[in-house]
Amino acid sequence: MPNYGYSIIGLDPDKTAVASGRNMRCSPKHCVEICNEIRGEMLHDALDLLDKVIDEEAWIPYKKYKKKGAHHSGMKKWHTGGHPVKASKKIREVLVNAEANADHKGLDIDRLRIKHAATQKGRTYKKYIQRAFGRSTEYFEHTAHVEIVLEEVG
Repeated sequence: MPNYGYSIIGLDPDKTAVASGRNMRCSPKHCVEICNEIRGEMLHDALDLLDKVIDEEAWIPYKKYKKKGAHHSGMKKWHTGGHPVKASKKIREVLVNAEANADHKGLDIDRLRIKHAATQKGRTYKKYIQRAFGRSTEYFEHTAHVEIVLEEVG
């Protein structure tokens, strides 16, 4: 069993709450783009944004992994983006867990800001697709680690 830690150090335990999702079965690239978008926002704004992305009403700009990305007319301020629904659902679960941790610590929920949102690549699962004549082709399923730190501001 691996011993996971956080990539951020020096947190004040009285004003912060942390949560992480490990080996989440969603695209690490999508998680990176979502974390870049929600970092620094208030918690309720980030949850609203992720709800809109899940309903495909809002866009997440692809700033780092934009190769071969199509232009979309609905995008503002950035030409490449998408609706990463699966990654948004997973990161929303981590945000709700962090909110519950903050509530358990006695922090004010309305004054929580996302101080740290980071993604690292997780474990890669090797799988096989059956082919004709008894052959098989391998493919890889990538996972992601997501860390969220909420800080009480004001």
